[in-house]
Amino acid sequence: MFQKILIANRGEIALRIVRAAKEMDIATVAVHSTADSDAMHVRMADESVCIGPPPSISSYLSPVGIMSACEITGAEAIHPGYGFLSENALFAQVVKDHGITFIGPTTEHIQIMGNKIEAKKTMKKLGVPCVPGSASAIDTLERAHKVAEMIGYPLLIKAKAGGGGRGMKVISSADELENGFRTARGESRIAFGDDDVYIEKYLNNPRHIEVQIFGDGLGNAVHLGERECSLQRRHQKIFEEAPSPVITAEQRENIGRICAEAMAEMKYIGAGTIEFLYQSGEFYFIEMNTRIQVEHPITETVYGIDLVREQIRVAAGLPLSFSQDDLTLKGHAIEVRINAEKLPNFDPSPGRISQFHAPGGLGVRIDSALYDGYTIPPHYDSLIGKLIVHGENRHAALIRLSRALDELVIDGINTTIPLFHSLLEEPDIESGNYSIHWLENWIESKLRHIQ
Repeated sequence: MFQKILIANRGEIALRIVRAAKEMDIATVAVHSTADSDAMHVRMADESVCIGPPPSISSYLSPVGIMSACEITGAEAIHPGYGFLSENALFAQVVKDHGITFIGPTTEHIQIMGNKIEAKKTMKKLGVPCVPGSASAIDTLERAHKVAEMIGYPLLIKAKAGGGGRGMKVISSADELENGFRTARGESRIAFGDDDVYIEKYLNNPRHIEVQIFGDGLGNAVHLGERECSLQRRHQKIFEEAPSPVITAEQRENIGRICAEAMAEMKYIGAGTIEFLYQSGEFYFIEMNTRIQVEHPITETVYGIDLVREQIRVAAGLPLSFSQDDLTLKGHAIEVRINAEKLPNFDPSPGRISQFHAPGGLGVRIDSALYDGYTIPPHYDSLIGKLIVHGENRHAALIRLSRALDELVIDGINTTIPLFHSLLEEPDIESGNYSIHWLENWIESKLRHIQ
C-alpha cells in the first residue's frame, strides 16, 4: 500500500480524498494555488505545496507544477479527483513515465473513452446498447446529409471531444443541418481545439441514467446500480438520486451485468461511470467517465462501499475487496449540489462565508470544504457543497432532504439552496416524473419567482 499520495485537485473532492486516505493511514499532500492557501483541503492534509497563481491553467492544470510537488514531497501516487486533469490521458502517461501511480484507469482506457466516437465503437463491440448514429467523425456537409437521411430527424450533432453541452446542436429538419453543422464544429474547435463532430439520433424525452462500475484491472469488475441524473441545467446535473425511480430490479440487473462484463473484458481499473439516455424502456450509451463522479456519494450510501478507498486499493495492485454478490441495494439516496450562485439567473456569487452550519442527524451527509470565515475565490467552479440524504425509501429520503435543507445555513453569499426548497414542492419531483428537459422548462416558467 502507498505511504503517501498527492491530491491533484481542490475543494470538496480534495477533502473527500484526504479523509479516505487518513482512514487508510496514508499520508497526504495537498497542492494549491495562491488563491487556495487557506482552503480546507490544505489545512487537513499532512503536507501542502503551492503550485501556482489562481488561474487553473497555471496551477491545477499544470502537469509541471503537480509533478514537481510529487518530487519535492516523495508522493508515490496521484489522485486526480474529478475535473481538471482527471481524464487527461497525456497527464496520466506523464505520471506513469515518472514512476508514480495514477489513481485511475490506464492511459489507453482514458484515451478511448475520451474520444466519443471510439468510445461508442468500443462499447458496441462489447455489447453495450448505443444510440443509432455515425460510426466515425463527420467532416463534410455532404456526409452529414447522408447520415441524417439514414437515421432520420430529429438528430443531434455532438463534438467528438465534447462535454458540458459545448459543440452540441439539436437539428429538427434538413433545413437546419448546414447551420447547425458549421456552428457545432466551430464551437468544438474553440472549446476543445478539435472540430471533429459526429451525429446521433435525437431522443425527444429521455432520462439520464448512469451505471457505476468498478474494476481492479485483473479482469474483475462489478456494477453498483444506477443513478438518476435527469434534473440538469445546461447539461449540468444538480439533483441526483439512487436508485432511479423508474428502473426495475430486473432492468438494473440486466444493464448492470452488461456494463460489468464489458469492463471485465477491457480489464478496466478503478471507478467509472457509463452514461445512458433511457427512453421507452431502452438504454442508449452516450459516454463513459473514467473517474470518480461528483455524485458518487449516493452510490456509496445505498451500497455501503467507500469508492475512493477502493480506488486507492486497486491502484496499489490489490483485487476488489467485494464481489457482485456482496452488493445489496439498501434504501434510497438523494444528492443536491449547492452552488455559490445568485438566483434566478445563476450568476456566480463568490465571497466570504460569514456563517456555515451543516445539517446533521440520521441519514444526512454533507461533502463541503466550507467553514466560517472562508472566502470563496472567483476563479473556479461554483460548486461549494453536496447535501446527501438517505432514507428507507424514496418518500422518506425526500422528507429528510427537506428537513436537512431547512437546517443548512450558508450566510455571506448567495446560493442555490432556495432552488431545492422550491423543487421539493413540485408534484413531478415528488412522483419522480421528469426527464432531461423537465428542469430547464421549469426554470423558464417558474424560477423567476424564486429569490
